[in-house]
Amino acid sequence: MLEALFESSRTTKRVISIVYDTAAIALAFYAAMTLRLGTVAIPFTTKEATTLLITLTVTLLLFIRMGMYRAILRYMGTRAMLTIVGCICVSGLVLAFAAFLTYAFIPRSVPFIYVALALIIMGGPRLLVRNIILMLNRRTGGNKQPVVVYGAGYTAHQLTQALQNSPFKVVAFVDDNPTLHGTVLANIKVHPPYMIEPLLRAHNSNRVLLALGGSPNSARARVIKRLEPLQVEVMTVPAIPDIVSGKARIEHIRDVDIEDLLGRDPVRANPTLLNACITGKVVMVTGAGGSIGSELCRQILRQEPKCLILFELNESRLYELDQELRDEIAAMPDVEIKLVPLIGSVQKENRLETIMRTFGVQTVYHAAAYKHVPLVEHNVVEGVRNNVYGTWYCAEAAIRAEVESFVLISTDKAVRPTNVMGASKRMAELVLQGLAQRQRATRFSMVRFGNVLGSSGSVVPLFRQQIKNGGPVTVTHPEIIRYFMTIPEAAELVIQAGAMSQGGDVFVLDMGEPVKIVDLARRMIHLSGLEVKDDVHTNGDIAIEYTGLRPGEKLYEELLIGDNVTGTDHLRIMRAEEQSMSWESTKALLDELDKACHTYKCDQVRELLMNAPTGYNTHEELGDAVWLQRQSNTNSKLRLIS
Repeated sequence: MLEALFESSRTTKRVISIVYDTAAIALAFYAAMTLRLGTVAIPFTTKEATTLLITLTVTLLLFIRMGMYRAILRYMGTRAMLTIVGCICVSGLVLAFAAFLTYAFIPRSVPFIYVALALIIMGGPRLLVRNIILMLNRRTGGNKQPVVVYGAGYTAHQLTQALQNSPFKVVAFVDDNPTLHGTVLANIKVHPPYMIEPLLRAHNSNRVLLALGGSPNSARARVIKRLEPLQVEVMTVPAIPDIVSGKARIEHIRDVDIEDLLGRDPVRANPTLLNACITGKVVMVTGAGGSIGSELCRQILRQEPKCLILFELNESRLYELDQELRDEIAAMPDVEIKLVPLIGSVQKENRLETIMRTFGVQTVYHAAAYKHVPLVEHNVVEGVRNNVYGTWYCAEAAIRAEVESFVLISTDKAVRPTNVMGASKRMAELVLQGLAQRQRATRFSMVRFGNVLGSSGSVVPLFRQQIKNGGPVTVTHPEIIRYFMTIPEAAELVIQAGAMSQGGDVFVLDMGEPVKIVDLARRMIHLSGLEVKDDVHTNGDIAIEYTGLRPGEKLYEELLIGDNVTGTDHLRIMRAEEQSMSWESTKALLDELDKACHTYKCDQVRELLMNAPTGYNTHEELGDAVWLQRQSNTNSKLRLIS
């Protein structure tokens, strides 16, 4: 019967609540008068009746206005109870004021007694019903998945409330704080961390939810490392800033991010460096629709430029970014920022110069590039055209348009490259270094960093999808190692590095500790609650397969060619002093490279890149798909002639 009542319609519940409160107010008034006068036969003339009617009407209207009949009892928390207390106190004041107006025979102490009784009669049953509902939910929660929540702070309490109508049932809390051990949160006990394994077994649970609030990444990483051997599925609530900003809700549980695994705490940005080349200026981002380019645009927008020009070849990406940034600008009512989305290729020098002159561009962030190593290996000429000549044309346009600062987004693959992509990016660096020697009006700088988490081609989403599909997880080599950095952190450091440029600088970012890719794969499998299937664990869930290094791929990536490096005003940005060429030598090499590209002599293109001071070295066969097919066609014709 109780369950049927609790499952009745919202209208029915509201009517019952209003009827009950009406009776409760009348009962509290009668009981207060009885207690004060010491008799059940209290005086009740027209004056007392009018007083009660006024009190009753105002109190019910106040309850309705404060939304007490819209509140759901099972979710009623401290705030709702405080609202009830406030409304009843106001009701007591109304009773006293009404008695004064009507000259009713109501002693001055009655309103105080009335408030105390009304709190008991109206607030008590609400708490009782709420606890009954929670008890019934726990009793009928057999179909829900039991979870242990790591963390017993405010975030954990909010999470517990949010999960009441979800497929999950919180069965225990675990927290590192010893003062919380043995306490109760939302009627559930808080345990020390060493109890987590027996708790999971006792409740037949294989899932842990992290509710660590604003804990630093290093602390989160320690917790995750502790949970990893348990082979339970570890999930987390959204970041507190995302919840506060409305981008996410606390019940939006997600997989553990790679940032949590790395455990890198961000270094506070230097506002002076962030503002220097952006605030109040006209800024242009090439390759704006890419992973780094789009994040650069987001962060540039926050520094309030006068105008932001989005330059992108991919129309759909440009459209999506433009819409996103316009929404952000709309949320900044006190700021006027002109947003200009432009379609174009960095290989069109005249268009680049026209844009920069027309809008008076002062700062350029050059993020446009082909970056996927295997694809560039199969498209050598186009990779060189876009990465080398695209950078050159953009830089020459910037010089003629009198741009103040030009920042190239480079890569760790430009250091002693073993692939065309890395060699082309190192060649792009040499071009800017040569131009910096030729003139000083435009400050050129390069920022070099490693793998960016969440960018297209990142291993993390690939591994996650492979685990979801049941495996296998594919790793190119058991010893392959990479540096990782989040997209926002990389973009923020790029902006700050560009502000420190003196002309021709090569900046390298501190990427933290390198990560062994196979270890990352194992951790992701374990944190999904699964076991790695190998020779030791033949009954495991997910196998790891080694596919071999891809064309041009290295086991280890580096950030420095030499050892000549100095610090800067930022802890995670260093300035490298590396070999460069005079502009005359650079120009001569570019002309030769252009001829080789024009005649599609990919072997000559590769040879020129090797002979240049790029450090490029490889023993692999040339992999350009068109060049290989042309060679095959030529050989076939020669065989036919012979």
